[in-house]
Amino acid sequence: MSTALEQPSPQLKGRIQLLDVLRGVAILGTLGTNIWIFTNPGGIVAYIQEYGHKSGVQQFFTEVTNGKFLGMLTILFGVGLAIQHASAQRRGQHWPGRYLWRATLLLLDGLLHYVLVIEFDVLMGYAVTAMIAAFILIRSDRAIRLWMWITGSVHVLLIGLATVATSSGPTGAPDTGAVTLYTDGSWAEQVLFRLQYAPLWRAEAVFIIPMSICLYLLGVRLYRAGAFGPGEQGMAIRRKLLAFGGAVGVPLTVIAAIFQLSLLDRYVFGPIVSLFYIGLIGVFLDRRGKLGPLTTRLATIGRMALSNYVLQNLLASILCYGWGFGLATVIAGTSPWLTVLLWLVISLMLLGFSSLWQRRFPQGPLELAWKYLYELPFRRS
Repeated sequence: MSTALEQPSPQLKGRIQLLDVLRGVAILGTLGTNIWIFTNPGGIVAYIQEYGHKSGVQQFFTEVTNGKFLGMLTILFGVGLAIQHASAQRRGQHWPGRYLWRATLLLLDGLLHYVLVIEFDVLMGYAVTAMIAAFILIRSDRAIRLWMWITGSVHVLLIGLATVATSSGPTGAPDTGAVTLYTDGSWAEQVLFRLQYAPLWRAEAVFIIPMSICLYLLGVRLYRAGAFGPGEQGMAIRRKLLAFGGAVGVPLTVIAAIFQLSLLDRYVFGPIVSLFYIGLIGVFLDRRGKLGPLTTRLATIGRMALSNYVLQNLLASILCYGWGFGLATVIAGTSPWLTVLLWLVISLMLLGFSSLWQRRFPQGPLELAWKYLYELPFRRS
């Protein structure tokens, strides 16, 4: 029997709606992690310094979101890489060829996002990862598996060493003199702060490149195996992801929470839980047989994921920082549920914006601009 997942509407023809839903969930999930940084009066500096001193509510939401949606987003970027490769093959185009220009645009987008908006941008790291993974995915499946094992092992080793190095006590964030920057500083002062401490705030993007390569290649293999397709094979893979991620990732996350293993939780256990989330959402949609009102709106966010990722951080900055509405100062010391409420408000704003925008345009504003810039050098050819 046909389902909405099997027969997308005309304006969505050729899209895999499950992927759109997953992207939408991943975007809102990353906001669920970052919102605690935005609402901290000391910004990311104080957030790192106070990491082991969370309220029960913040601890719960941190365990649900931190690293899990970063892992999901990384896997989905890998799926996007596989889709671009398949498209290039159908058109008879050389690979990676033009894709390197696409990755360069993502790098420039991430650079602007880092300098002008937030310290914890992930796009620059994804761009570098994409350039590396683009050359690996044209190898044999055996070679791809080998690269996954190598990069995954290197990543786990690095995180293990970092965990041991920090086990003697909380290291906190370095003193950058930024305690009041987010409450009293201007937007220009924050830009200068990010430029001044660029090596510090870009360290994470470099540090997790082995993990990102591994998860990109995992996304490639899942896509090629049909994990996001409507058939029985795809459903079976989604059930396996649900079972594996739930049986392995969830208990490890609980252990990490008990013993305060924050690095392992975010960078090792989190990606495993992301497989659980992917399987859970996939199995849920399989059983429903169609997109409901909520998942349809989540899909609208996913169809313009790049625009919504940047927009959510821009909105949170305007609402929370001193040069905007200064809500971080208002919320400080009150109920953590106000932070959760702010996350919900911004999420609803993204839902509304995405729905209204897509009534007139097939892609988000950044996606349209990106498409224009991507095609610009090749128009004559």
